[in-house]
Amino acid sequence: MEFVKDFTIEKEGDSAVKITGEIPVDFLATHRSAAIKVLGKNVKMDGFREGHVPEEMLVKKIGEVNILTEMAERALAEAYPKAVVEHKIEAIGHPEIQITKIAPGNPLGFTAKVAVMPEITLGDYKKIAGDLNKDKATTDVTDDDLEKQIKDILRQRVAYERLQQKAQVEEDKKDESNTDLPTPETVEKKDDKETHTHADGTVHEGPAHAEPGEVKDDELPELTDEYVKGLGQPGQFETVDDFKKKLREHLEIQKKQEVEVAHRAKITDKIIEESKFTVPQILIDSELNQMFAQMNEDLGRANLNMDDYLKHIKKSKEDLQKEWHPAAEKRARLQLVLNEIAKVEEVKPDEKALEDQVKQLKEQYKDADEARVRVYVASVMQNEAVMQMLEKQ
Repeated sequence: MEFVKDFTIEKEGDSAVKITGEIPVDFLATHRSAAIKVLGKNVKMDGFREGHVPEEMLVKKIGEVNILTEMAERALAEAYPKAVVEHKIEAIGHPEIQITKIAPGNPLGFTAKVAVMPEITLGDYKKIAGDLNKDKATTDVTDDDLEKQIKDILRQRVAYERLQQKAQVEEDKKDESNTDLPTPETVEKKDDKETHTHADGTVHEGPAHAEPGEVKDDELPELTDEYVKGLGQPGQFETVDDFKKKLREHLEIQKKQEVEVAHRAKITDKIIEESKFTVPQILIDSELNQMFAQMNEDLGRANLNMDDYLKHIKKSKEDLQKEWHPAAEKRARLQLVLNEIAKVEEVKPDEKALEDQVKQLKEQYKDADEARVRVYVASVMQNEAVMQMLEKQ
């Protein structure tokens, strides 16, 4: 397909190119039989079985104009990818193709406009990462961190018990209202306190409608071996020391993850800030589509649909697109910068690890398109490799 070398490539702004060229008559003709076959697949004519009408009769039935148009589409579908490779065009998304000349026995004239990866002038990413790595926050869990978490757990436990208590009182009231028998609960005032005798014979002093509200430190229970046995899953904690040890281990994992996410964001935000490039709208639109797809998935798990959700929040899809646009642009900028660093540093995912991950995901999502899965996994692995490289600076 030597003729693609003669195509003209022109820049259209900062992130698009226009391909202009002609496809020779002889190459166009190679697609004639396939075009006739496709167009005549469902043509019915008396005396012939469907799909077995002679070609000369099909041509009369279909018409030369329709055949030529199908030939043009097929020829362009084959020639365009070859042109992109030949001229080293980093195309993103689908091209806008316009036929400029089409006639029997003549070359096919066309233009194709497509968004391309923008030219990126990176900031000094190694220096930026190195400077920020010096001030990376500690991942150590202090005794104060541990005590704060313990108090938070106890507060949640007390608040939950209050809610349970309130629910039980409401259930008791409901049961009482559904019977003609004398109420099993009596209330008398003693020293400005309410004493409640329940149907099961238990006595509770204090307000029957204890609200969860804010739980103060002096309302927290004492942390004992017996108390911690009731926390978490049965048998998870045996003693206070065991509880504190396992809680500290959990906090260490959590804090390490939080510090890593925040630190990586600082590095990439600074690199993006000191880099120069334009984000093609098609990439922002792609990120928005992914965000909507994720929301649809989340709503589906909650047995909701997008239309009902939008009515509930009193917003349109366009409203959400405007709100999400800055976040979508930021995500697009991040991916462009990571891709450029990977290109400069020749960072590529390990092939064996890539194959293993693709295989694992395909087993989990059997209907997923393997090519899309591969692109996704390769992108995630490449991004991780770039971030690890930056964290070592």
